Amino acid sequence: MEAPDLIHADLSQAVWRKSSHSGGNGGNCVEVATNLPGFIAVRDSKNPSGPALIFTPAEWKAFLGGVKLGEFDA
Repeated sequence: MEAPDLIHADLSQAVWRKSSHSGGNGGNCVEVATNLPGFIAVRDSKNPSGPALIFTPAEWKAFLGGVKLGEFDA
């Protein structure tokens, strides 16, 4: 299987959903698209036409594991 081109990822078919941890107050909201073949995209919901972060499935799994373990709690 060929690795996805994460630099030129096509987000035109992305189905964005808001994080369950984002508040409903219009504040810091993150959206994720997991329906894209070979990668996961993350963006700021307040700037939907702005840049998105692109992760491989392995990177996304590692990130979520770190979140669940509290590695990013400050």
